[in-house]
Amino acid sequence: MALLTVKDLSVGYGNQIVAENINFEVNAGDYLCIVGENGSGKSTLMKTLLRLQKPVKGEILTGEGLTENEIGYLPQQTVIQKDFPASVREVVLSGCQSRGGFRPFYSSEDKKTAAENMEKMGITDLAGRCYRELSGGQQQRVLLARALCATRKLLLLDEPVSGLDPKVTAEMYALISELNKEKVTIIMISHDIGAAMGFADHILHIGDNVFFGTKDEYLGSKAGKFFLMMQSRDAESVFASGPRKTMKKEEETNG
Repeated sequence: MALLTVKDLSVGYGNQIVAENINFEVNAGDYLCIVGENGSGKSTLMKTLLRLQKPVKGEILTGEGLTENEIGYLPQQTVIQKDFPASVREVVLSGCQSRGGFRPFYSSEDKKTAAENMEKMGITDLAGRCYRELSGGQQQRVLLARALCATRKLLLLDEPVSGLDPKVTAEMYALISELNKEKVTIIMISHDIGAAMGFADHILHIGDNVFFGTKDEYLGSKAGKFFLMMQSRDAESVFASGPRKTMKKEEETNG
């Protein structure tokens, strides 16, 4: 049986559906990237997979012995979260709580797991630092180490490189890819179709037309071709409008 199976799923809030007719399965060791237009329901789907909200319709099944508390989650960061006044070690350790419920103290095994994951993410030297004093890239490494404390089976990542510069973005993608090579299953939301094509082996496209399949199948699909064309147009539009806006601003300043 697959690690995760989704059948005829509709997601939304209350009776308002934001995405429907979603069917896919994830096997152990897969790297699935979820793509789609803004507002298509990607984050809502992820919250539903995590049981943070109920499906409007359909079912989510787990297999391979996966339990709900064995899913690591790296959400999009809010301003409040970025300013969290705890140490790096405390933030990473908090990931162990999902496995054993709330406890007033951490076991020696928890501390060992946290130390191993900080080392894996290259943040051991930051253990005593305050989380809110770190750079965006360092904070994401801390949160990834925290998510790993919850599981070695399945990671759900919601735009893990949002707001990071190109160098740090590349480093994060490399870290996630390395985890996948170590048999950690990845489900990642990304607005970056280039990264999806470069790293994922399966694509779930949410929108008016829902697609699920391999990366190569997506490239040959109507949904894939259209989405790639639109992203290319958007990129060209931003590039083309940039210089004109700059020139206009200079003319207004000089005028």
